[in-house]
Amino acid sequence: MSIRIFAAIDVGSFELTMKIFEFTGKNNMREIDCIRRRLDLGSDTYATGKIRNDKLEELCRTLKEFSVIMDSYRADAYKAYGTSAIRETENSAIVVDQIEQRTGIRVEILSNSEQRFLDYKSIALKGESFRRIIEEKTAIVDIGGGSIQLSLFDNDALVSTQNLRLGVLRIQEYLNHLNAGRNQVESLADELATAQLSNYKKLYLKDRTIQNIIIVDDYISPWAVKRLGRDGGPAADLKEFEGFMDSLKSRSGSEIALSMDIPEEKVPLVLISAVLTKRIAQLMGAEKIWAPGVTLCDGIAYEYAEKMKLLKGEHDFEKDIIGCAVNVSKRYLGSRKRGETLENIAVSIYDSLKRAHGLGKRERLYLRIAAILHDCGKYISMVNIGETSYNIVMATEIIGLSHMEREIVANVVRFNHSSFVYYDRLQSQGSGLDRDAYLTVAKLTAILRLANSLDRSHKQKLKGIKAALRENQLILTADTPEDITLEKGFFEVCSDFFQEVFSVQPVLKQRKNF
Repeated sequence: MSIRIFAAIDVGSFELTMKIFEFTGKNNMREIDCIRRRLDLGSDTYATGKIRNDKLEELCRTLKEFSVIMDSYRADAYKAYGTSAIRETENSAIVVDQIEQRTGIRVEILSNSEQRFLDYKSIALKGESFRRIIEEKTAIVDIGGGSIQLSLFDNDALVSTQNLRLGVLRIQEYLNHLNAGRNQVESLADELATAQLSNYKKLYLKDRTIQNIIIVDDYISPWAVKRLGRDGGPAADLKEFEGFMDSLKSRSGSEIALSMDIPEEKVPLVLISAVLTKRIAQLMGAEKIWAPGVTLCDGIAYEYAEKMKLLKGEHDFEKDIIGCAVNVSKRYLGSRKRGETLENIAVSIYDSLKRAHGLGKRERLYLRIAAILHDCGKYISMVNIGETSYNIVMATEIIGLSHMEREIVANVVRFNHSSFVYYDRLQSQGSGLDRDAYLTVAKLTAILRLANSLDRSHKQKLKGIKAALRENQLILTADTPEDITLEKGFFEVCSDFFQEVFSVQPVLKQRKNF
């Protein structure tokens, strides 16, 4: 039997963690070791925007230790990710380069949406427990050092996700600045949180009541896992959690650390995380709180196993990303019917062009998202739709997409309405797209424009469009008895750019009798 060893490294805000996983056969994943080292990088970043040299030295020493441990396990592969503490430093590129030069370990920086998506995937490792709980109205509360992510589920579907700058280290930094005593932590942290959470409730919760909360953090989870069992066990009800909060108030820091099996310096963060969890649960009217005890490292391993086809997940994560885009469109009063029509036509063209575009499954997802969000900018301006749509997409977090991927989608949406900007000029405008990403934008824009022309009247006249690539022609056959003069006119206009990008001439054929 083939055995594969993988190391997942999380360069977190408060500590460094490495987990070693063993994969034996398909769908068999086991954690065989977990090493943690306390290193508070976040306080420096959130206070000054940079990591101090002495902490960078300690970070490199620890990663060298991790490298030795990886070698002792004969790891086949590793992934090391940095989160907000590195992401928000002013000199993040220099820090990452220093780490690689001095340790040989390449740390990749996760965007917030990528980080939360991996945390979300780690929960999915719980299988049946996860599937059962998200069938009800559920919120995933992902508490990090710099921010928290609130993701709402209803009927196994992701309804919305939003990031709030209420991370435990960030709040602790505020409290330190105020010289707050321990007896003030709960009230001050609660005040800081309530202001933002009240706005969140107005915008996203409204009258929705949440039954369950899934808590993902490095603070409360150790207590929950110890109390409720390593595999998640039954969820605690809100009264039990409030009882836990009361017990914290009456104990010293050393007593809390001993009972929760954590370092004493972590206790203030536990108190802040507990305050956030309690306030969010009360805000949402939640009845149950479930802490599965997973970490970012579990999500990193899950991602690796999926990529290497060592694990086949049952949950459809792509559906969640699309669901997130649909809800963004809804927020900006986009037409779902029009979006679905455009998405179906665009995907049909994309699938027929595999030999011509050379893109993959991930780029197909970008196209679907762009089709759904194609006119979100109309909410702000009916004149500058392209630019306003671009700004909305860039300012909106779509869980599971990196910053670069979001920029690809934003530009496709932009150029669906605006004149296409070529590479050199785009770079002079400060674009972060590299050449490969730019070419992806060009190809997806050409497809979306052509699809858009086939429903230019917004009346969904063309039913059952079929696309077929024949030599240097893309034959699009539409079944409709209606007058499509308008669509034919815009189709011809869009054909020039399509032919420029693919060297394929699109041809529209109408079948009136079918």
